[in-house]
Amino acid sequence: MKKQHFGKGLIHGIPIFLGYLSVSFGFGIMAVRAGLSVFEAFAVSLFNLTSAGQAAGVGIIAAGGSLTEMVLAQLTINLRYSLMSLSLSQKLDKTFTTPHRLAASYGITDEIFAVASAQEGTVTPWYMYGIILISTVGWCLGTVLGAAAGGLLPPAVSDAMGLMLYGMFIAIIIPPAKKERGVLAAVIIGAALSTALYYLAPFITSGFSVMICGIVTAALCALIFPKNDGTEAESGGESK
Repeated sequence: MKKQHFGKGLIHGIPIFLGYLSVSFGFGIMAVRAGLSVFEAFAVSLFNLTSAGQAAGVGIIAAGGSLTEMVLAQLTINLRYSLMSLSLSQKLDKTFTTPHRLAASYGITDEIFAVASAQEGTVTPWYMYGIILISTVGWCLGTVLGAAAGGLLPPAVSDAMGLMLYGMFIAIIIPPAKKERGVLAAVIIGAALSTALYYLAPFITSGFSVMICGIVTAALCALIFPKNDGTEAESGGESK
């Protein structure tokens, strides 16, 4: 089996670095517009490496939300990383001791998980450190550049560039939504519920709104579009 090393992790992380550099630029602008300093925006990106969680967190900060609201929102939004880590644990080699697992868990993002999972054979701690390091540098560097530019660019330009983060979210959901009805339904239900809460229940803060939309949408789609249990007949019949 092929084992992955630190240098290969760096190389495999270059595309992630470039993608994070551009997308986090939009987050940096968003953070500054919400009242954070350049250093505070950088700290958020460094210690909370999650695009959706950071966007929601900045919204909660801007709205003056409570610490409890922040914790619950981050837990709800980032719970998926626990599932990714469980899946990725099947590809770790024997040198991945508990301290290494704890260290690598810091950087299990969607993109890093996808690249690491696609490798042949097992992956080593140093491979994970390589891909996490270069990806984190790209995300933090883009954040700093965006935050610094947000205070210098004209409002019209910064507003336009601040949409980059949302553009990434749209780019992520469109391809699977075109292929699976369940994903499309989740997008529509989530958007409709978020809009309804915004206009009909303005007293609900943004953090709790994110949690409500996420939990209700996931529950409804799990009931309406249950996952195939793999017990289909060999003739291709529908599962029972």
